[in-house]
Amino acid sequence: MGRILAIDFGRKRTGIAVTDCLKIVANGLDTVPTHKVVEFLKQYTAKEPVELIVVGEPKKLDNTPSESQNYLHPFLKKLREAFPDMPIEMFDERFTSTIAHQSMLSGGARKSTRQNKDIVDTIAATIILNDYLQSKQRFNSI
Repeated sequence: MGRILAIDFGRKRTGIAVTDCLKIVANGLDTVPTHKVVEFLKQYTAKEPVELIVVGEPKKLDNTPSESQNYLHPFLKKLREAFPDMPIEMFDERFTSTIAHQSMLSGGARKSTRQNKDIVDTIAATIILNDYLQSKQRFNSI
């Protein structure tokens, strides 16, 4: 039984989150420089079974693709080339960075911690993964 891995793609940094083996809980894994993500994932999947990669899909409020999609497409191509047998799903990532900041604030994180973009990116990936899991749970309970 493999894990589900989520990616909050950024031009400079990419947050990564992963589920437990039972796919119940989403946990932040790391934030990696974007140009090193594929290599990081190769190393991770060599040690841990992953059955699905969920990539945050940047959209505008009106549900149209955001400008960030221009940067995401080349990354997705590299990801699919590196993992040709791995299912890759896109999932709406709107507001994840805002929610990450709000959760840090409500959790009492210091200002210096809240300004650490690595932590924000990892939390955003965790939010994407948690939202994905909840959407699948709702779908399966119908």
